[in-house]
Amino acid sequence: MATKVKVGVLGATGAVGQRFLQQLEGHKQFEVHALGASDRSSGKTYKAAARWLLSSPLPPCFSDMIMWPCDVTTKDTPFKECKIVFSALDSSVAGDIELSFASHGVAVFSNAKNHRYEKDVPILVPSVNPDHLNMIKYQQEVRGWDSGFIVTNPNCSTSGLVVALKPIDVCFGIDECVVFTMQAVSGAGYPGVASLDILDNVVPFIDGEEDKLELESRKILGQISSSTTTSLSSMAFTPQPFKISAHTNRVPVIDGHTMCVSLKLKKKATPKEVEDVLRSFSSSSSSSSSSSLPSSPSSPISVVSQRDRPQPRLDREKERGYVVTVGRVRGGSSDPSFCSFDIRLVLLVHNTVLGAAGGAIINAELAFSRGLF
Repeated sequence: MATKVKVGVLGATGAVGQRFLQQLEGHKQFEVHALGASDRSSGKTYKAAARWLLSSPLPPCFSDMIMWPCDVTTKDTPFKECKIVFSALDSSVAGDIELSFASHGVAVFSNAKNHRYEKDVPILVPSVNPDHLNMIKYQQEVRGWDSGFIVTNPNCSTSGLVVALKPIDVCFGIDECVVFTMQAVSGAGYPGVASLDILDNVVPFIDGEEDKLELESRKILGQISSSTTTSLSSMAFTPQPFKISAHTNRVPVIDGHTMCVSLKLKKKATPKEVEDVLRSFSSSSSSSSSSSLPSSPSSPISVVSQRDRPQPRLDREKERGYVVTVGRVRGGSSDPSFCSFDIRLVLLVHNTVLGAAGGAIINAELAFSRGLF
């Protein structure tokens, strides 16, 4: 049996950190070797430091692991033996810590927003933009890093939106997108939204979320110059030039972000044609490059025909939470002559699996398959 790659988890006691551990238990390629959290948790066992929040039990293999500071320079820290760290750190502290790990030769796969918009850092979704990993060589060159690097995964809502948009954009072109989100409370972390604010209520504002959806979607669906040149000095991300407007809302659902999307296409298409493209996405060039990864679903998209689906309770756990479920694909309006949009659809993504910890794990699997560490 091949030796597994030693990995660490930063911010391991939080909600996303716990999801990392759940998804990494028994992983075919990765072995959790180090757990990091705040100074107040350092020196404690994981079971003493963490309040386990998931419905599945705490995996016994992590219970007695000792917590360490999130510092690769700490004497005798097991993080020095890790080739990878998964970062579930809060954005208030993630930036400098992730830079320190990368500069010390560690591959950082981050769920935080801090580095997403930097010119040499990919926001990666393997079924959508695996070629963006080509930016890593440029990142290492300009920063003077020998082996370390930083890869980010998108905001939880963006991760589902771009999977659904990718095949539509490739086949028909997207001119304009309007997306209305209904985001689960787990997306706010723990303890998250106060119960009196969210029960019997919808909160029509999530700080920063609309900007993330709009900026990240265009970067992920955009191009990288490596497709036309081999010169590292000329590499750059070129955002996809479509118009996008987002409305984000917090709703009383535990897990699963639901999005209602309206699209104006460059090339007209019927709802049946769009459904067919979504169903066949598994055989596309982008998707097929990630289909053999250990955590990848059988297909990135599940298209449902029931008129009242997708629903969080019924669809979020499909393929262990790694698939985007799409339904209600229909025309832009009941009367097309009074509407500028061509297609409407509803999609669902598990925000703490594909939209957070699971997304970072698949990113690391793709990097491993490319020999980046």
